[in-house]
Amino acid sequence: MDALRTPFLSCLLLGLLALTAAPLQARCIDEGRLEGSAAAPDEPSATRVDPRATLQGLVRDALDRSHAVGASRLLAEASVSDVDEVRAGRLPQASLSAGAGPGGNLQSGIRDTALLQLRAGANVSQLLYDGGRTDRLTDWRTQLAESARLGYLTVREQLALNTVALALERSRFRQHVVIYGQYVRKMECLVEALETIVRADRGRASELVQAQKTLQQAQLLQTGAQSQARQVDVRLRRLVGDGLPGVQGLSTVLLDVNPLAELVADVERSTEIGAINAQAAAANAYARVIESGGKPQVSWAFTGGGVVAVGRNPDTPGSGRSANFSLGVAINVPLYTPGLAPASDAARRRAEAANLQRTEALEARRYRVVEMHDQTLASFDRARRVGAVLRESEQLRNFTLQQWQQLGRRSLFDVMGAEAEHYNLRVAYVNALHDGQQLNAVLLSLGRGVQQWLQ
Repeated sequence: MDALRTPFLSCLLLGLLALTAAPLQARCIDEGRLEGSAAAPDEPSATRVDPRATLQGLVRDALDRSHAVGASRLLAEASVSDVDEVRAGRLPQASLSAGAGPGGNLQSGIRDTALLQLRAGANVSQLLYDGGRTDRLTDWRTQLAESARLGYLTVREQLALNTVALALERSRFRQHVVIYGQYVRKMECLVEALETIVRADRGRASELVQAQKTLQQAQLLQTGAQSQARQVDVRLRRLVGDGLPGVQGLSTVLLDVNPLAELVADVERSTEIGAINAQAAAANAYARVIESGGKPQVSWAFTGGGVVAVGRNPDTPGSGRSANFSLGVAINVPLYTPGLAPASDAARRRAEAANLQRTEALEARRYRVVEMHDQTLASFDRARRVGAVLRESEQLRNFTLQQWQQLGRRSLFDVMGAEAEHYNLRVAYVNALHDGQQLNAVLLSLGRGVQQWLQ
């Protein structure tokens, strides 16, 4: 009877432990859903926010607040004023002059002196011909102004890209916080279940210690994710200010990757390449400016003036007043300028160097697009593959948990290993998804730009 009673009591004890732990284990099954990635099921559809509209608002706020954008805008406006200055060189130029002080003159042996002479004059002139130098200067300044304008757009585009990248990074770490939070709750539930079991079976205290250690590790992961999320919030607030919006939908806003041929063709339309083209054109125009420096210049001028003498010698004949004027055409022909040839040669070489730099930048950007396109597709493919493994991991963790609940079919180490692998896969899936989206944003910025995509 004693031999039969011992197995019976053991089975009865196991059954009681299973019944005691069952309600707690049932509560350990979470929904496996990423909070913040979509609207809650009971949330009204009217409150759902378009993620692209969210990014538009962030980029708009960043552009409005940026001092770098304001500085580049002022530089572009200053370059336009430089063009107007050069163009004004063809318009008539007028000036007035005046002076006072002792003076005198000697004419035909007669000396006329005065304690005070009041002098006034006027000059009007206009350039008629300069061998095309003013036109070349205008072309040079125009290209520089275009380069400054495109540089301003490049600064805006770079800020837009940084804002979108930070918004995606914020979404990434918010997802990490959610995942690790669910991991912590799962471990807390297991620890609670094991505490109930250990009160009935002290032999399983080691499992409780192991579960408590895993819980602490999960809490460390959650704390690290929260810290990273706060740091990204600080960096994003520096760009857009306080009142950051939610991250709903940002995990899937940039999943569509344009064809490679289209992206490569868009490289030449990028503002950065446009600015480099304008700089190369400006270098070519400046070389022509230097070459035109040896051409003749023709201008007309009118000059007039008058002198009134006060306190002059009364024995000197005349009224003490005089006036003069002249009107004519002036021709200036450079005959010998030793430094013109070296300056022209240097300008041509700089123009050739600028053309080569433009070609190099364009080629490097195209190859970068090809590389980034492959990385983007690889990241999204990795996300799909991890998602497939994640579905299998979901089944494995559920089966392992159910078998462990039967008190003997699986060990606690199997349960915690399956849980750790599952949550690590969820983090890997989020990372692959956001990596692909950030790479996709960089691809767009290498072409027509993130701002155009947002519009």
